[in-house]
Amino acid sequence: MDVINTIGRRKTSVARIYLQPGKGEITVNKQSLEKYFPFDLHQIVVKQPLTLVGEDGNFDIKINVDGGGIKGQAEAARMAIARALCEVNEEHRGPLKKEGFLTRDPRMVERKKPGRRKARRRFQFSKR
Repeated sequence: MDVINTIGRRKTSVARIYLQPGKGEITVNKQSLEKYFPFDLHQIVVKQPLTLVGEDGNFDIKINVDGGGIKGQAEAARMAIARALCEVNEEHRGPLKKEGFLTRDPRMVERKKPGRRKARRRFQFSKR
């Protein structure tokens, strides 16, 4: 099996992953997963697709993430890993789709409008 290359997105984050058979090492931007995502919750989010289909520890994964915040990057990596697992074995598609790991979350930050303080917040009204 060759190296499988997939992409995942969330908010303004983009994650490109390279998945190949191995011992289960995950590196993010040339750092270990524990060093790049110091919070346990983000590490769990990245590993969710692997644990769901029982492939935890079977693949080496190199992740390149760019843009957005740390949570968006973790969820973008989760989506990319889920897509790669579908390419490895088509039987994984059902459980991953049921959990929503293959669906792109369309929610983005609303843009700021002119004449407003933020996207919807108006300036304070003064009657006099």
